Amino acid sequence: MNEHLPVQLAGETLWLLADKALYHPQRRSLLIADAHFGKAAAYRRLGQPVPHGTTQANLQRIDRLLERYPSEQLIFLGDFLHAPQSHAPATLQALAAWRERHAALGLCLIRGNHDSRAGDPPGYLGIEVVDAPLLMGPFALQHEPDAHATHHVLAGHVHPVFHLQGRGRQRLRLPCFVLGERVSLLPAFGEFTGGYAVQAQERHRLFVTGDGGVWELG
Repeated sequence: MNEHLPVQLAGETLWLLADKALYHPQRRSLLIADAHFGKAAAYRRLGQPVPHGTTQANLQRIDRLLERYPSEQLIFLGDFLHAPQSHAPATLQALAAWRERHAALGLCLIRGNHDSRAGDPPGYLGIEVVDAPLLMGPFALQHEPDAHATHHVLAGHVHPVFHLQGRGRQRLRLPCFVLGERVSLLPAFGEFTGGYAVQAQERHRLFVTGDGGVWELG
């Protein structure tokens, strides 16, 4: 099973990664949508019993991706922090320690709807924060999946998943990439996130992730 799958999009080669991220090898850029750092902390502040350690787990996943896919920049397609409560000391300390280990890595955040509520990340994290779209070659990098007049859109926000029918009444809920003619969607990177079920369409290509691999649905 492939840990990454090269695809042609807008005349360039991109790699769809099994760990719900996208890599542009020519530009040495790693793209992640909807990390939602601090979401569990925000829920705990509201009295909800949710897991601990999600921020560290997500950062460790990024570490593994950076080891495997050499990158000069990491671009977040919106929703870096989940909510104002995500500025919890433990969350920010984990992010700061991670940033210190990757001081030479360029970081950019394209603001999403949750970023508008949560506020920009602290300046000491060294993240360039911009409004959409961020143009990169033939691509418009955005959070919202709105078509761009001249560029192919790479976006997040939707958290696409595909329900794969198993035996009997079993169904697998798998995060997926949706590649369209003008707009393509990345799955949510964050572990503690929901998902929106998408269906196969004639003009879309679906690539699901699971069990350490990524593959195209026929």
